[in-house]
Amino acid sequence: MHPRLGEDLARLPDLLDAVGDRAAHVLAGLADRPVVTPGAPGPVEPLPDEGSGTDGALKLFAQRWEPGFSGSAGPRYLGFVTGGATPAALAGDWLTAAFDQNVSNRTGSAAADLEQETIGWLRGLFGLGEAHAGVFVSGATTSNLVGLAVAREWVGERRGVSVTQDGLAALGPVDVLSGAAHSSIGKALSVLGLGRGALRQVRTMDGREAVDVAALADELAALDGRPAVVVANAGTVNTVDFDDLRAIAALRERYPFWLHVDAAFGAFAALSPAHAHLVDGLDAADSVCVDLHKWLNVPYDAAVQFTRRRDLQVAAFHNASPYLGAPTGDPDPVHLAPENSRRLRALPAWFALTAYGRAGHREIVERNCAEAARLGASLAADPAFRLLAPVRLNVVCFTLAGRPAQQDVDVLLRRVAASGEAFLTPTVYDGVPAVRAAFSNWRTTATDTDRVLAALRAAAGAS
Repeated sequence: MHPRLGEDLARLPDLLDAVGDRAAHVLAGLADRPVVTPGAPGPVEPLPDEGSGTDGALKLFAQRWEPGFSGSAGPRYLGFVTGGATPAALAGDWLTAAFDQNVSNRTGSAAADLEQETIGWLRGLFGLGEAHAGVFVSGATTSNLVGLAVAREWVGERRGVSVTQDGLAALGPVDVLSGAAHSSIGKALSVLGLGRGALRQVRTMDGREAVDVAALADELAALDGRPAVVVANAGTVNTVDFDDLRAIAALRERYPFWLHVDAAFGAFAALSPAHAHLVDGLDAADSVCVDLHKWLNVPYDAAVQFTRRRDLQVAAFHNASPYLGAPTGDPDPVHLAPENSRRLRALPAWFALTAYGRAGHREIVERNCAEAARLGASLAADPAFRLLAPVRLNVVCFTLAGRPAQQDVDVLLRRVAASGEAFLTPTVYDGVPAVRAAFSNWRTTATDTDRVLAALRAAAGAS
């Protein structure tokens, strides 16, 4: 054994204490850490030959790289849709690394069974029934990809084609319809060989990102019985708009289509009695995407994918071999998603759900929604800003007053970021350069919202 490895093994308890102390120091200062940082510290260093052991690596990291790590896990990082890591989720993540389970199958470990227990809890949390089987994946993009891969198999089944055996050439073109699909849908279609061009945008309701169900019905009717895929949204990125899932599902009485619902963060509306109506009908979906490193506040990376057709999922992803075994009626995870080797992503979620339960996560969702509504109301009342859409859940979509150019919005965001107080991301909504403020961090309180608002006002008023 290399001397450094032997020394580290002998001192492992002390080293873990040192890492824990370092992490505790970082987390204790997270609320006041600059939300964005300068980035890379300088030229790339050469790989050391002998190494300096864990102690040396920890010291070098603290000196060279730690100052450039942002406070993205903190309460005023409102860019994208980014959660943090609750104490219980962090504990679960550390133990995930310590146990280092490969959750590809059930051989010799209960890890895959823990994953299934967690899937069951999440299914109930989002109002899905027993018919929806689930699997952990890396994020919403992979969750959407898996759901659409199952949809592809369903279209093949309807056409009497085995895509897994005969390939896409035997399948032919597939129509994918959506009102305001997330960019990851196009990416998934590209990876699956269906092509980005397969996605057709359906007219949305006036002033909304929600699909016009009558227009969707017309599009489906024009297919003249050809099976299609419909991608519905339970929470769009810009304005957190929700398609009428119940009405869309009802169209299956007349037209053949697979209903995939992208509910990456919108599924969490189910936890709040005031917002649960937004995801009414989610259980009617054939496949569902939910991201966990957003509003469940578990560390990156973690998401889940649900489907009613596990048999078609196995057809797409099975990896039978003598050492893995053929898929059974209760298939191992290796047969359900792109990965073979898999980290135990379920453990941080299991810890978080066990520690805080439904009520604890409902409180996070409702507090985030309340703060988003308060920021939206403050911006709407401020003559320097203009609200572009109602605050339906946890995202505020707004812009500068008047007719701002993209450069104006870019300058505003640079000034806010330079203050170190907050981070928000740009967008374009209905042709207008805009800003998104997405609330999904468990630490965010009214004090943080006030600081974000002050940073925006200062940035807008600067000459």
